[in-house]
Amino acid sequence: MESQIIESQHSGDAWLARLGQPVASRLLAWEQQQADALLADVFGYHAVQLGWPQLQALRSNRMPHRWMARAEFEPLLPESDPATPGGPHVCLDSRAWPWPADSLDLVVLPHALERSADPHACLREVERVLIPEGQVLITGLNPWSLWGWQSMRPHRASELGAAQPGTLIGYRRLRDWLRLLGFEVQVSRFGGWAPALGSERWMQRLQWMDKLGERWWPILGGVYLIMATKRVPGGRLIEGRRWRTVRSPAAATAPVARSDTTMGPTRASKDFVDPR
Repeated sequence: MESQIIESQHSGDAWLARLGQPVASRLLAWEQQQADALLADVFGYHAVQLGWPQLQALRSNRMPHRWMARAEFEPLLPESDPATPGGPHVCLDSRAWPWPADSLDLVVLPHALERSADPHACLREVERVLIPEGQVLITGLNPWSLWGWQSMRPHRASELGAAQPGTLIGYRRLRDWLRLLGFEVQVSRFGGWAPALGSERWMQRLQWMDKLGERWWPILGGVYLIMATKRVPGGRLIEGRRWRTVRSPAAATAPVARSDTTMGPTRASKDFVDPR
Protein backbone atom coordinates (compact mmCIF):
# COMPACT_ATOMS: atom_id res chain seq x y z
CA MET A 1 0.00 0.00 0.00
CA GLU A 2 2.85 2.38 0.78
CA SER A 3 4.34 1.88 -2.69
CA GLN A 4 0.94 2.58 -4.24
CA ILE A 5 0.69 5.86 -2.32
CA ILE A 6 4.15 6.94 -3.47
CA GLU A 7 3.33 6.03 -7.06
CA SER A 8 0.07 7.99 -6.90
CA GLN A 9 1.78 11.04 -5.47
CA HIS A 10 4.34 11.02 -8.28
CA SER A 11 1.56 10.84 -10.86
CA GLY A 12 -0.43 13.65 -9.26
CA ASP A 13 -3.14 11.37 -7.80
CA ALA A 14 -2.36 11.56 -4.07
CA TRP A 15 -6.05 12.17 -3.39
CA LEU A 16 -6.87 8.83 -5.06
CA ALA A 17 -4.39 6.93 -2.90
CA ARG A 18 -6.83 7.28 -0.01
CA LEU A 19 -9.16 4.89 -1.84
CA GLY A 20 -6.57 2.28 -2.74
CA GLN A 21 -5.37 1.20 -6.15
CA PRO A 22 -8.27 -1.17 -7.07
CA VAL A 23 -10.88 1.54 -6.43
CA ALA A 24 -8.81 4.21 -8.15
CA SER A 25 -8.58 2.06 -11.28
CA ARG A 26 -12.33 1.44 -11.29
CA LEU A 27 -13.03 5.13 -10.72
CA LEU A 28 -10.90 6.16 -13.69
CA ALA A 29 -12.38 3.48 -15.96
CA TRP A 30 -15.98 4.39 -15.05
CA GLU A 31 -15.50 8.12 -15.56
CA GLN A 32 -13.65 7.58 -18.84
CA GLN A 33 -16.52 5.47 -20.13
CA GLN A 34 -19.09 8.07 -19.12
CA ALA A 35 -17.13 10.96 -20.64
CA ASP A 36 -16.60 9.11 -23.93
CA ALA A 37 -20.33 8.47 -24.24
CA LEU A 38 -21.68 11.82 -23.03
CA LEU A 39 -19.25 14.25 -24.66
CA ALA A 40 -18.84 12.69 -28.11
CA ASP A 41 -21.79 14.63 -29.56
CA VAL A 42 -21.39 17.91 -27.65
CA PHE A 43 -20.72 20.49 -30.36
CA GLY A 44 -19.04 23.87 -30.22
CA TYR A 45 -15.61 25.43 -30.57
CA HIS A 46 -13.86 25.55 -27.18
CA ALA A 47 -13.72 22.97 -24.39
CA VAL A 48 -11.68 22.83 -21.17
CA GLN A 49 -10.98 20.06 -18.66
CA LEU A 50 -9.73 21.27 -15.28
CA GLY A 51 -7.67 18.78 -13.30
CA TRP A 52 -6.98 15.04 -13.19
CA PRO A 53 -5.10 14.70 -16.52
CA GLN A 54 -5.11 10.89 -16.21
CA LEU A 55 -8.76 11.17 -17.29
CA GLN A 56 -8.88 12.09 -20.98
CA ALA A 57 -12.45 13.34 -20.81
CA LEU A 58 -12.32 15.26 -24.11
CA ARG A 59 -10.75 12.55 -26.25
CA SER A 60 -14.03 11.60 -27.98
CA ASN A 61 -15.17 15.20 -28.43
CA ARG A 62 -14.74 16.85 -31.82
CA MET A 63 -14.41 20.52 -30.91
CA PRO A 64 -11.48 22.16 -32.73
CA HIS A 65 -10.01 23.69 -29.54
CA ARG A 66 -9.67 21.50 -26.44
CA TRP A 67 -7.48 22.34 -23.46
CA MET A 68 -6.23 20.45 -20.43
CA ALA A 69 -5.88 22.91 -17.55
CA ARG A 70 -3.87 22.35 -14.36
CA ALA A 71 -5.35 23.83 -11.19
CA GLU A 72 -3.48 25.26 -8.22
CA PHE A 73 -4.20 22.17 -6.10
CA GLU A 74 -2.31 19.83 -8.46
CA PRO A 75 1.48 19.38 -8.66
CA LEU A 76 3.37 19.87 -11.89
CA LEU A 77 3.94 16.55 -13.63
CA PRO A 78 7.08 15.52 -15.51
CA GLU A 79 6.75 15.92 -19.26
CA SER A 80 7.76 12.29 -19.66
CA ASP A 81 4.83 11.01 -17.63
CA PRO A 82 3.10 8.51 -19.98
CA ALA A 83 -0.25 9.02 -18.28
CA THR A 84 -0.37 12.67 -19.29
CA PRO A 85 0.90 13.03 -22.86
CA GLY A 86 2.08 16.58 -23.52
CA GLY A 87 1.14 17.86 -20.07
CA PRO A 88 -1.33 20.68 -19.36
CA HIS A 89 -1.92 23.45 -21.89
CA VAL A 90 -2.89 26.04 -19.25
CA CYS A 91 -2.15 26.55 -15.56
CA LEU A 92 -4.75 28.51 -13.62
CA ASP A 93 -6.34 29.22 -10.27
CA SER A 94 -9.63 27.37 -9.99
CA ARG A 95 -11.15 30.50 -8.41
CA ALA A 96 -10.13 32.89 -11.23
CA TRP A 97 -10.24 31.61 -14.81
CA PRO A 98 -8.33 33.48 -17.57
CA TRP A 99 -11.05 33.19 -20.22
CA PRO A 100 -13.48 36.07 -20.87
CA ALA A 101 -17.19 35.76 -20.18
CA ASP A 102 -19.29 33.67 -22.59
CA SER A 103 -16.27 32.13 -24.33
CA LEU A 104 -16.36 28.35 -23.67
CA ASP A 105 -18.81 25.76 -24.96
CA LEU A 106 -17.92 22.90 -22.60
CA VAL A 107 -16.21 22.61 -19.21
CA VAL A 108 -15.29 19.33 -17.48
CA LEU A 109 -14.58 19.29 -13.72
CA PRO A 110 -13.40 15.81 -12.68
CA HIS A 111 -13.18 15.99 -8.88
CA ALA A 112 -12.11 19.64 -9.12
CA LEU A 113 -14.74 21.20 -6.88
CA GLU A 114 -13.99 18.92 -3.94
CA ARG A 115 -10.29 19.78 -4.15
CA SER A 116 -10.64 23.53 -4.74
CA ALA A 117 -10.13 25.86 -1.78
CA ASP A 118 -13.35 27.67 -2.78
CA PRO A 119 -15.72 25.44 -4.77
CA HIS A 120 -18.38 28.18 -4.87
CA ALA A 121 -15.97 30.56 -6.59
CA CYS A 122 -14.87 27.84 -9.01
CA LEU A 123 -18.46 27.09 -10.00
CA ARG A 124 -19.22 30.79 -10.42
CA GLU A 125 -16.25 31.08 -12.77
CA VAL A 126 -17.59 28.16 -14.79
CA GLU A 127 -20.95 29.91 -15.12
CA ARG A 128 -19.19 33.11 -16.20
CA VAL A 129 -17.00 31.63 -18.94
CA LEU A 130 -19.66 29.32 -20.43
CA ILE A 131 -21.72 30.64 -23.30
CA PRO A 132 -25.54 30.47 -23.03
CA GLU A 133 -26.54 26.82 -23.56
CA GLY A 134 -22.95 25.80 -22.75
CA GLN A 135 -22.52 22.59 -20.77
CA VAL A 136 -20.56 21.47 -17.73
CA LEU A 137 -19.77 17.90 -16.65
CA ILE A 138 -18.88 17.41 -12.98
CA THR A 139 -17.78 14.30 -11.11
CA GLY A 140 -17.26 13.93 -7.39
CA LEU A 141 -16.89 11.40 -4.60
CA ASN A 142 -20.16 10.80 -2.79
CA PRO A 143 -19.78 11.60 0.95
CA TRP A 144 -22.74 9.31 1.72
CA SER A 145 -21.02 6.24 0.30
CA LEU A 146 -18.41 3.69 1.34
CA TRP A 147 -15.91 5.32 -1.01
CA GLY A 148 -16.59 8.74 0.45
CA TRP A 149 -16.17 7.45 3.99
CA GLN A 150 -12.86 5.83 3.03
CA SER A 151 -11.52 9.02 1.43
CA MET A 152 -12.37 11.14 4.48
CA ARG A 153 -10.65 8.96 7.10
CA PRO A 154 -8.61 11.46 9.17
CA HIS A 155 -5.42 9.45 9.48
CA ARG A 156 -5.23 8.83 5.74
CA ALA A 157 -5.85 12.47 4.91
CA SER A 158 -3.13 13.64 7.30
CA GLU A 159 -0.56 11.06 6.17
CA LEU A 160 -0.99 12.19 2.55
CA GLY A 161 -1.12 15.89 3.27
CA ALA A 162 -4.54 15.98 1.66
CA ALA A 163 -7.60 18.04 2.40
CA GLN A 164 -9.18 17.57 5.79
CA PRO A 165 -12.43 15.59 6.20
CA GLY A 166 -15.67 17.32 5.34
CA THR A 167 -14.57 18.76 1.96
CA LEU A 168 -16.63 16.37 -0.18
CA ILE A 169 -19.74 17.87 -1.80
CA GLY A 170 -22.97 15.90 -1.71
CA TYR A 171 -24.95 15.21 -4.85
CA ARG A 172 -28.09 17.09 -3.81
CA ARG A 173 -26.07 19.99 -2.47
CA LEU A 174 -24.29 20.38 -5.80
CA ARG A 175 -27.60 20.27 -7.68
CA ASP A 176 -28.83 23.15 -5.51
CA TRP A 177 -25.70 25.16 -6.29
CA LEU A 178 -26.19 24.61 -10.00
CA ARG A 179 -29.84 25.65 -9.88
CA LEU A 180 -28.97 28.87 -8.06
CA LEU A 181 -26.53 29.71 -10.85
CA GLY A 182 -29.11 29.11 -13.56
CA PHE A 183 -28.04 25.63 -14.69
CA GLU A 184 -30.46 22.90 -15.66
CA VAL A 185 -29.31 19.38 -14.78
CA GLN A 186 -29.61 17.07 -17.78
CA VAL A 187 -27.88 13.88 -16.64
CA SER A 188 -27.25 12.35 -13.20
CA ARG A 189 -25.42 9.05 -12.78
CA PHE A 190 -23.81 7.04 -9.99
CA GLY A 191 -21.23 4.27 -9.92
CA GLY A 192 -19.26 2.14 -7.46
CA TRP A 193 -21.15 0.44 -4.64
CA ALA A 194 -18.62 -2.18 -3.51
CA PRO A 195 -16.49 -1.30 -0.45
CA ALA A 196 -13.16 0.43 -1.04
CA LEU A 197 -10.76 -2.45 -0.43
CA GLY A 198 -7.04 -2.69 -1.06
CA SER A 199 -7.27 -6.15 -2.59
CA GLU A 200 -8.18 -6.56 -6.26
CA ARG A 201 -9.21 -10.15 -5.59
CA TRP A 202 -11.77 -9.12 -2.99
CA MET A 203 -13.04 -6.27 -5.14
CA GLN A 204 -13.79 -8.76 -7.90
CA ARG A 205 -15.64 -11.00 -5.45
CA LEU A 206 -17.87 -8.09 -4.42
CA GLN A 207 -18.82 -6.98 -7.91
CA TRP A 208 -22.34 -8.28 -7.31
CA MET A 209 -22.85 -5.28 -5.01
CA ASP A 210 -22.54 -2.95 -8.00
CA LYS A 211 -25.45 -4.63 -9.78
CA LEU A 212 -27.65 -4.48 -6.70
CA GLY A 213 -26.62 -0.91 -5.89
CA GLU A 214 -27.38 0.38 -9.37
CA ARG A 215 -30.88 -1.04 -9.13
CA TRP A 216 -31.89 -0.55 -5.49
CA TRP A 217 -29.83 2.26 -3.93
CA PRO A 218 -28.21 4.27 -6.76
CA ILE A 219 -27.81 7.44 -4.69
CA LEU A 220 -25.34 5.60 -2.41
CA GLY A 221 -22.83 5.04 -5.23
CA GLY A 222 -19.23 5.93 -4.49
CA VAL A 223 -18.97 8.46 -7.33
CA TYR A 224 -21.56 10.67 -8.98
CA LEU A 225 -21.69 12.49 -12.32
CA ILE A 226 -23.76 15.54 -13.19
CA MET A 227 -24.08 17.14 -16.61
CA ALA A 228 -25.85 20.50 -16.70
CA THR A 229 -26.66 23.24 -19.24
CA LYS A 230 -26.38 26.98 -18.64
CA ARG A 231 -29.81 28.49 -19.25
CA VAL A 232 -30.44 32.15 -20.08
CA PRO A 233 -33.65 34.05 -20.93
CA GLY A 234 -34.39 34.49 -24.63
CA GLY A 235 -33.38 31.05 -25.90
CA ARG A 236 -35.47 29.45 -28.63
CA LEU A 237 -35.98 26.00 -30.12
CA ILE A 238 -35.43 25.07 -33.76
CA GLU A 239 -36.64 21.63 -34.89
CA GLY A 240 -36.48 20.32 -31.36
CA ARG A 241 -32.84 21.33 -30.79
CA ARG A 242 -31.63 24.16 -28.57
CA TRP A 243 -30.08 26.96 -30.58
CA ARG A 244 -27.35 29.10 -29.04
CA THR A 245 -28.17 32.80 -29.26
CA VAL A 246 -24.61 33.89 -28.33
CA ARG A 247 -21.58 32.66 -30.24
CA SER A 248 -18.24 32.29 -28.51
CA PRO A 249 -16.06 35.43 -28.91
CA ALA A 250 -12.90 33.60 -27.88
CA ALA A 251 -11.83 32.45 -31.33
CA ALA A 252 -9.52 35.45 -31.78
CA THR A 253 -8.12 35.56 -28.27
CA ALA A 254 -7.77 31.94 -27.11
CA PRO A 255 -4.52 30.07 -27.89
CA VAL A 256 -4.61 27.20 -30.33
CA ALA A 257 -4.73 23.87 -28.53
CA ARG A 258 -3.64 20.47 -29.72
CA SER A 259 -6.25 17.95 -30.79
CA ASP A 260 -6.70 14.86 -28.67
CA THR A 261 -7.20 11.32 -29.85
CA THR A 262 -10.71 10.77 -31.17
CA MET A 263 -12.52 7.61 -30.27
CA GLY A 264 -16.04 6.40 -30.67
CA PRO A 265 -18.43 6.55 -27.72
CA THR A 266 -19.01 3.52 -25.54
CA ARG A 267 -22.25 2.46 -24.01
CA ALA A 268 -22.93 4.22 -20.74
CA SER A 269 -24.86 2.99 -17.76
CA LYS A 270 -28.49 3.79 -17.09
CA ASP A 271 -29.22 7.37 -16.05
CA PHE A 272 -30.29 7.99 -12.49
CA VAL A 273 -33.60 9.77 -12.09
CA ASP A 274 -33.77 12.12 -9.13
CA PRO A 275 -36.99 11.40 -7.23
CA ARG A 276 -37.42 15.08 -6.35
